[in-house]
Amino acid sequence: MFDIAQLNESELLMQVASGNEQAFRKLFMMYHQQLGVHMLRVTNSAELAEEVVQDVFLKIWLTRESLVGVDNFKAYLFVISKNHALNCLKKLAKERTMVKQLEDSDLKIMIPEAGYTDMYYNLLDEAIDHLPPQQQKVYLLSRHNRLKYAEIADQLELSRETVKKYLQIATVSITEYVHEHLEVTAMLLVTLKSFLIFFKIR
Repeated sequence: MFDIAQLNESELLMQVASGNEQAFRKLFMMYHQQLGVHMLRVTNSAELAEEVVQDVFLKIWLTRESLVGVDNFKAYLFVISKNHALNCLKKLAKERTMVKQLEDSDLKIMIPEAGYTDMYYNLLDEAIDHLPPQQQKVYLLSRHNRLKYAEIADQLELSRETVKKYLQIATVSITEYVHEHLEVTAMLLVTLKSFLIFFKIR
């Protein structure tokens, strides 16, 4: 039986490509630390850097057959990691822009007509109920209890960065839910009004 520790990188990649978990663990141990340092420079966030490293190595394992054609694994690893990190940063920037717009307007989503206020608040409650438990707690502590990131982090035993991320994701989810359902409900009400008017005229 071969010794994983004695394999060169090319042989190690072949073993990973064939589904050898021990070889994959060695590959991870060889590169995860220096990749994490590099991603920290790219993202300027320890949490995001760790997330990128985990995502990339998961992708490598799921697509391990493709390692057969890789000549320089370090270069390959750093290229796909940088691309993934940039995509994450773009997504994060988009979420932050949306959150900033919502915070500036104090989460006042436009209502099609004045009579839809109750419907809006019902949908808002539904949207909050649909959030994952931890996101829901963070959102309620921030918006209802008016706690700061650090206070929420202490109360839920989370990092300040995680609290901020959960709040951003929750705010975007709530906004999309309310917009989507409010639009559909409004259309149904308009259609119903049209039918009622039609039958009334007849």
